[in-house]
Amino acid sequence: MPALYLSHGAPPLADDPVWPGELAAWSAALPRPRAILMVSAHWEEAPLALGATGQVPLVHDFWGFPEHYYRVRYDAPGAPALAASVRALLQAPGTPVQDIPDRGLDHGAYVPLVEMFPEADVPVLQISMPTLDPRRLMDIGRKLAPLRDEGVLIVGSGFFTHNLAALRHRGVPAWSAEFDAWGHEALASGDVDALLDFEAKSPSGRLAHPRTEHFAPLFVTLGAADATGDLTARREPVTGFWMGLSKRSIQFG
Repeated sequence: MPALYLSHGAPPLADDPVWPGELAAWSAALPRPRAILMVSAHWEEAPLALGATGQVPLVHDFWGFPEHYYRVRYDAPGAPALAASVRALLQAPGTPVQDIPDRGLDHGAYVPLVEMFPEADVPVLQISMPTLDPRRLMDIGRKLAPLRDEGVLIVGSGFFTHNLAALRHRGVPAWSAEFDAWGHEALASGDVDALLDFEAKSPSGRLAHPRTEHFAPLFVTLGAADATGDLTARREPVTGFWMGLSKRSIQFG
């Protein structure tokens, strides 16, 4: 299976005239996954945690939206076999893996999945990010890479630029456009070292990501791609901007 990083949007993504179709077309071109492993910007938990392996309510982790966004459901099957595989790959002496069985999918997971796999018929497991350190996240991705050979779609879900507080007017802010262009070039050239040090080496990096949790899932995806030599087998099925933020999304393999 490929490994993906996607910009997940907010609940109103469903009402956008373009973006849902882009996500649907992307998923239609993918091999059908046996299961989906989601790493979302909206779940930081250490040690690394495995979410629910049965159907539990979604985590509506947002405030101030119209009521209908809180009524969205995504009743995908749980993935207990995938949870066991993740535990076997990641758990080691001094590196525990915990279970949080009542933790449902947050909006970083289910908002894009509603558009990509609307039948909700593929088992989904969400795991937490135990750190925001890019190198440690890449190492986690490398350890998870064997799951790709078992038909598991590994998805890092964030937002290619993310600074809601700095969105002052209509249009694309310079900091968002600059970081998006820099990130595209770094990915195209395979400059993983620059990506790992994006806060220091990118233009407007600290404005594009004042807190790095929305870029961090990319490194799990990069690790899963690097372990199988897929960093050069890259495409970007979704580009452009939404409310001034880059929705650039990447597929490896």
